[in-house]
Amino acid sequence: MTNDKEARAQLTDLRESVQKLRDAMMTIIVGQTEIVDGVITCLLAGSHVLLEGVPGLGKTMLVRTLAEAIDLPFARIQFTPDLMPADILGTTVVEENSSGGQRFEFQKGPVFSPIVLADEINRATPKTQSALLEAMQEHRVTIGGKTHELGQPYFVLATQNPLEMEGTYPLPEAQLDRFFFKLKVPFPSRGDLHKIIDRTTGSQTNHVPQALNGSDIRRLQAIVRDVPMPHHVQDFIVRLLRATHPNLEGATENVRRYVATGASPRGAQTMILASKIRALLDGRITSEINDVRAIAPPALRHRILLNFEGEAEGITTDAVIDELLTQLPETLD
Repeated sequence: MTNDKEARAQLTDLRESVQKLRDAMMTIIVGQTEIVDGVITCLLAGSHVLLEGVPGLGKTMLVRTLAEAIDLPFARIQFTPDLMPADILGTTVVEENSSGGQRFEFQKGPVFSPIVLADEINRATPKTQSALLEAMQEHRVTIGGKTHELGQPYFVLATQNPLEMEGTYPLPEAQLDRFFFKLKVPFPSRGDLHKIIDRTTGSQTNHVPQALNGSDIRRLQAIVRDVPMPHHVQDFIVRLLRATHPNLEGATENVRRYVATGASPRGAQTMILASKIRALLDGRITSEINDVRAIAPPALRHRILLNFEGEAEGITTDAVIDELLTQLPETLD
């Protein structure tokens, strides 16, 4: 941001656009404000989100509502054990032309849509799950030695049921790392349940108003990237990331005892962008350490792998992150 006046104008633009999108989504979604804000954060960062929760909590409805509010093409992939990579990416078929000859033609799969819902992603085999890796990271798909570019913006929203439920497969670690946030969808409160029942069992049908379009999203993503990051906040993020590794400085007792592998550098990149977005949505041009504290759990919980002892004792990665945030000093003297 070149000057204060321009920065303030961009800040106002982003906040008003996000509020418009949030209001459009809340015409359908009941409660779940933190989840909606988390999904919007991932969208502004130009990355992807993993939603975890038991069936029936409205995860699929949330994704569909977002697609309608942004007015972008939307594809839903229902992941099942018999789903094949070609069902996601597309396949090359033989077609007959007008002169009677034959030619090979690539038919694009649902992964080429700007917004992709990977529904119940952990019900497919790891081979099929991995078909999304290149698309999520590189925004392109390579099939038969030919590379097909994906458009912008490109946003994958995946849902999964808790891993302890039957018929699920753990996501590969490399794929988990591609998700910007892992958001845990909570069970609705008593009041929210009443609102959900009223909206879904009555005769009135709500329609999602269009709030933004693809060019709006690209403009807002550019604003986020242009936000400066104070050095002391960036250093806190670097030290926090390194402290998730049991063999590096700053590791707490729980990290040394229960963690097998700490977060990757993508975790630091995620915390940088997410803290920038949180500051902007709060009306500030620069991030603070409190922003990092707020976004660290969804940014790191899927990037920290517990060892056997941690799994056996029921330790959660959220508990490990909370201990780190409590014990890690904000600055080094």
